[in-house]
Amino acid sequence: MNEQTQEVMHSPEKKQRKVVPQKASNKFYRFCYRTAGPVIRLFRPFEVLGKENMISGAAMICSNHSAMIDPFQIALSFGIDTNIHVIAKIELFRIPVIATILWKLGMICVDRSINDIASIKTSLNYFKNGEKVVIFPEGTRLSEYHASAAKSGAVKLAERAGVPIIPVFLSRRKPVFRKSKVIFGEPYYIEKQKEKRTLDEYARLSEELMSRIQSLDLENQ
Repeated sequence: MNEQTQEVMHSPEKKQRKVVPQKASNKFYRFCYRTAGPVIRLFRPFEVLGKENMISGAAMICSNHSAMIDPFQIALSFGIDTNIHVIAKIELFRIPVIATILWKLGMICVDRSINDIASIKTSLNYFKNGEKVVIFPEGTRLSEYHASAAKSGAVKLAERAGVPIIPVFLSRRKPVFRKSKVIFGEPYYIEKQKEKRTLDEYARLSEELMSRIQSLDLENQ
């Protein structure tokens, strides 16, 4: 596992807590999977659909995002032998104790206020190791039935890394003790071009990605 170097911008009004990167731990990941996994499955059970699309090797997993439990459901879907690295906002890494847990789990810290080169390099390194990275293109958790403009960061990263994108749809409603759904769509690639794409082209690719995710929504079909 690699160690991520993260530069933190300090607000002129209020000094932000410094983010200190820590190495990911496969042992800690497996420990959390064995201990927290059964609890999550008990209180928030879910059914996995589209298992044939859960390919091995490096891939970017792109999903809608409406609840804090979303990344855990994705990780549990793949099993204990597949490390899932979730891209998460830097604010979470400024919280004591929580930050240590996130680093140990192999999550990737991203600062959305800057062009965060460190998070890109970390993601590319995981891809080179044949591992999977999870990104929520909407960029934030959404309350039910609220939409958000798709961001181009996901498609740009997938294009640069040359890895397939696996679109995933997670049920927006996750009632306690009632099964929700985790639906994996067909993997696809963002083909590289000789000439640099325009902002409009990336916007179109982003919308295509979100359309692929939303098309998996069986609840509204």
